[in-house]
Amino acid sequence: MTDNQNLEPPTIISHLSVGTAQFEKAIAFYDRVLATVGAKRVFDEPEFKAVGYGKQYPEFWVQEPFNREPPSVGNGSHVAFLATTKQAVHEFYQAAIDAGATCDGEPGPRPQYSDAYYGCFVRDLDGHKIEAMYWDEAQQ
Repeated sequence: MTDNQNLEPPTIISHLSVGTAQFEKAIAFYDRVLATVGAKRVFDEPEFKAVGYGKQYPEFWVQEPFNREPPSVGNGSHVAFLATTKQAVHEFYQAAIDAGATCDGEPGPRPQYSDAYYGCFVRDLDGHKIEAMYWDEAQQ
């Protein structure tokens, strides 16, 4: 076993959370949608109605707000999930739409970001804006 304590993490984000007023429906939605980008439930916290998703550790949380106030959607904020292929972007989009999301930008190139950027945007069941994106090195 390798000692990884001194390795620099590959990301600057520890985790992100979105609030929900419909916990069971929201986690069913994210179970389905995040599977398209290789993520799964890695932590359940039933006492606080929270589920953490990731590949190895909980990076994205869906939960009832800790303060028990109604959740709200951040204007100008969204969460982008990394896809490994353009096809995975399409699968994410379709899984989200099939699970009740609304379209906020169909899958396709986003040249305003870069020629290499390919993504889609949807609004989840609570109105949070989420994205799947693929960085196509061949387009740089």
